[in-house]
Amino acid sequence: MKFGTPKTKNVSRQRGASAFTLAEVLAALLVMAIVIPVAIEGLHTASLAGTVAERKAEAARVAQRLLNESVVTTNWNNAIQSGTLQEGIHEFHWTLRNDPWNQDPSQNVIRQLSVEVTFSAQGRESAVRMSTLVDNSLPLNTPQ
Repeated sequence: MKFGTPKTKNVSRQRGASAFTLAEVLAALLVMAIVIPVAIEGLHTASLAGTVAERKAEAARVAQRLLNESVVTTNWNNAIQSGTLQEGIHEFHWTLRNDPWNQDPSQNVIRQLSVEVTFSAQGRESAVRMSTLVDNSLPLNTPQ
């Protein structure tokens, strides 16, 4: 029977085989240096798109409300009106236009009522436009 010390060569080989080489570590760092800025830019773009979409939805609600109020109150008889409206913490500038509808043969019975709402989202100006048709031949606010 032979007694002896364990072979240290095999143990050191097994430990060395499980470690990363310097080239592998540098390659991983290079990949991370490329991927991380691209991922952060993607997150920034997604955040910008989300903010713009949220403000655009608010501006569309403002435009719809302005059109509805103008039609109901017949406040659309002036050619151009404009103003500023506060919706929550955001400010919206609007312009209401009353133009002849180009499909109307007489060009004065049916009018195109348009509202444009402008807003700022992350330093960029954007706008939402909505239009509707109104009948100019109907009597306005007749007492009953």
